[in-house]
Amino acid sequence: MKNNNLQWLVLATVIVGTFLGRLDQTIVNLALPKIINDFGITISSAGWIATAYIIANAVFVPVWGKLGDTVGRKKVYIIGFVFFILSSVLAGLSWNFSSLIIFRVLQAIASSADYPTAMAILAVTFTDRKQRAQALGIWSSAFAASAVLGPLIGGPLIDLFNWRSIFLLNLPVGLIGLAMALAFVSESVSETKSYHFDWWGAVTLGGALASLVLVLDKGTDWGWTSANSLASYGVILIFSAAFYYIEKGHTDAIVDFKFFKNSAFTTALTNNFIVFMGMMGSVFLIPIFAQTFLGMSATEAGYLFIPMAIGMMMSAPLGGRLIGKVKPNLIIFFSTIGASLGIFLFSILLDPRSSIWDIMIPLFIMAFSMGFAMAQRTSLITNSVPTAEVGVASSILALARNIAGAVGIAVSGTLVNNISNSKIVAIARNSTINAISHTNMGQAIGLMELKAQVSAYATVFEVSAVIVFIGAIAALWIKAHPYVHAGESDSELRDPVVVLD
Repeated sequence: MKNNNLQWLVLATVIVGTFLGRLDQTIVNLALPKIINDFGITISSAGWIATAYIIANAVFVPVWGKLGDTVGRKKVYIIGFVFFILSSVLAGLSWNFSSLIIFRVLQAIASSADYPTAMAILAVTFTDRKQRAQALGIWSSAFAASAVLGPLIGGPLIDLFNWRSIFLLNLPVGLIGLAMALAFVSESVSETKSYHFDWWGAVTLGGALASLVLVLDKGTDWGWTSANSLASYGVILIFSAAFYYIEKGHTDAIVDFKFFKNSAFTTALTNNFIVFMGMMGSVFLIPIFAQTFLGMSATEAGYLFIPMAIGMMMSAPLGGRLIGKVKPNLIIFFSTIGASLGIFLFSILLDPRSSIWDIMIPLFIMAFSMGFAMAQRTSLITNSVPTAEVGVASSILALARNIAGAVGIAVSGTLVNNISNSKIVAIARNSTINAISHTNMGQAIGLMELKAQVSAYATVFEVSAVIVFIGAIAALWIKAHPYVHAGESDSELRDPVVVLD
């Protein structure tokens, strides 16, 4: 686009869509207790409200990315937006638990269109690489803002009205975002048209991803060697093998494996996966610790994440401005080292006597550090492939982040349980209880359990910090190789896209 002001209006437009989609993911967890009461369901059943959303979102991200590149990014973005608004309203009007699950799945399918198409729209809109990097940095901060504002907005809405209001909120905000998309976003399509959509690839990829996310989410409850888990592993292997076989010979593959021959793409993706796995595994435990050991309510625990949002919103745009001035691998390295330090501080500072600052300060350090590299990672991936394929490439990035988050949460939850059980045995073996009554005995046992659980959390934070530190070391091997077409300059990429005004 030639109009510089219009470029930034497009950025504001996709920020609204991204913010709304991610806000919905974070806000629903606060409403679970009231949903459980209204529908008379168990906690285990209520878990499917989040699980169904995660599975559907992970499955359809690559599909939307491919469709956006081939039939039009604006078209796919608006279709996803419209269906997200409609499914949100239906979720708010759910008459029983089954209908809520169905509408949550529809929400997830619609929401998954946002990330790959939004990134591709920004890549097409901001043709200057430095401005593109700055835009991606600002856009990245919307993720942090939604993660924190979810609890801050959701808590009062649920308390003042009811849980249905968190879904109905998407109607007025969504209509604003939809109007902005219709007014400001121009259509763009790839010159390389796909005439035969890869349906079999979509089905096999969907089956593999659904099974993977399901076992990661439910493995702790089922048992990692249970019949359900073993069946999931089998489905993952069979469908993954079928997907690879189909994609190798398909001219319009959903996932083009040539991306993985690009060292800049693969190293940035690997660093992303490692860092998000460690970070999400840690962040997942914070509200649980705050509510279990510090006696905070869900809303109070949500307030703890305000510094995290502030830190990431401050540093993400600053990191974007460093594009072209400092080597990206160095920025990612030092950023990831800082994030590792923030996570490690949890293992030192957290205990039942901790103050809110013992949580807020490490969260700020972790988020502020992470924010510097968000635009760098995104820019590396978008600049290492032709803009015509940014939608597919960004969908792979989104998919890697989703899987990394699921793996991190599953590993953290499992480690806390297993380490806690092993530590309480060790503590009991090395303790002497001089109890003169059943009350004293009960108190002693309770203190041993408390010590074991707190120690388990500290160990998991240490493990997460090490994982993120490994991601920092891996970042040193990242080499940027911008994709440049014949006749293009390195300062401005004019990739093979057709922009329809």
